[in-house]
Amino acid sequence: MSKLRVLIVGASIAGPTAAYWFAKTGAKVTIIERFSQLRTNGQNVDIRTAGVSVMRKMPGMEEAVRASLQQIDGISLVDENGRSYGTMTSTGDPDQQSLISEYEILRGDLSRIIVDLSKSHENVNYIFGEQVVSMQYDEKSNGPIKVDFMNGTPPAEYDLVVACDGATSRTRALGLQCGVRDYIEPVNSWAAYFSIKKDLLNGSQMGYGYSAVGGRTIAIGPDPSGGNRITLMSIQRRKDPNAMMKFRQANKLGTDALKDFVAKEFAGAGWKWDEVLQGMMGSEDFYTSEWAQVKPPALSKGRFVMVGDAGYAPGPTGTGTSLALAGAYLLAGEIGKHQGDLTAGLKGYEEGIRPLINEMQKIPPLVPGVFAPQTAWGIWTRNSIFAFLCWSRLPWIFNKLFGSASAHSDGYELPEYEWGS
Repeated sequence: MSKLRVLIVGASIAGPTAAYWFAKTGAKVTIIERFSQLRTNGQNVDIRTAGVSVMRKMPGMEEAVRASLQQIDGISLVDENGRSYGTMTSTGDPDQQSLISEYEILRGDLSRIIVDLSKSHENVNYIFGEQVVSMQYDEKSNGPIKVDFMNGTPPAEYDLVVACDGATSRTRALGLQCGVRDYIEPVNSWAAYFSIKKDLLNGSQMGYGYSAVGGRTIAIGPDPSGGNRITLMSIQRRKDPNAMMKFRQANKLGTDALKDFVAKEFAGAGWKWDEVLQGMMGSEDFYTSEWAQVKPPALSKGRFVMVGDAGYAPGPTGTGTSLALAGAYLLAGEIGKHQGDLTAGLKGYEEGIRPLINEMQKIPPLVPGVFAPQTAWGIWTRNSIFAFLCWSRLPWIFNKLFGSASAHSDGYELPEYEWGS
């Protein structure tokens, strides 16, 4: 087992977590990232359910996460005049979370924490600014995969290649010999994330959400730098097959084109949109992502396997981070458990993670409409229901309406494995 050579593609959450656990099995791990350095920008992410269990199995991680949590007192929904319909706060119990997670952290901060935990191991080697160009694999012999790289890393053979490079994984396309968008199921939604220097909340530590007709939502939260962090969400009608074409076209043209696209889409949104727009145009950490679900028929092929969004992006359920953490733990654990028998290990991984994927990819029927109603009537109805929920404080109502997005326990217990150093 100590000679197992593992290549992991992608250094955001799933990749570093897999590197950490594979190193503990004695494997020799190379992890590559196509960007020249670790990406530290990104939206808030939540650690929930099985993700919390994995975090607590990694010494020092929970303490580091708590030290980097996004300080937010709660979430308030407002109308165009800023009048609040209600405020939802956290439960104060990390084992019984509401829609407000006890572990809310910036994606970049979480990646940095896991990278720091993994890179100190002598068996882990990080290479930034590198990509996979091709993979050659003889299915008959079931031998190692020969990998060619784009930016100067010498070709090498690996016993296992792990794709952790996101929902539009280029490595998945190579490993499964398919198109980049194959197995992606759109949910006709996208989001933009950025920070602005101006504090539109006047020092408030509350997060605020506002919805405009047409499935548009503006969320403004505090930022440790003194400004605000902004999330813009656009959720289109599921029946429109062309809803995402304009977004994808702008995405191909780069950041400036995306900012112009977002500006047009949110024109006339109301509330604080004009100030948000001004800040967005000058933002240096602006980026967007399409929400989608990834559903390949299997998570591995030969000695190639997928973890996190590359294999099972959940879309707008709020569970992607937890799935990535759990998947990385299960993959390395099953490979180690079967003492290098990759066929048995990959089968164990698929069987172990599948129930969690099936549960966490369920989009509760009310979630799209709750996040971004299409009509003024829908917005009023959603806000009124939210006001009632905040007043009632009945946790079972939250779980009934919002499902996995607010679940504090999924009834899933991670297996225990024998780990090395």
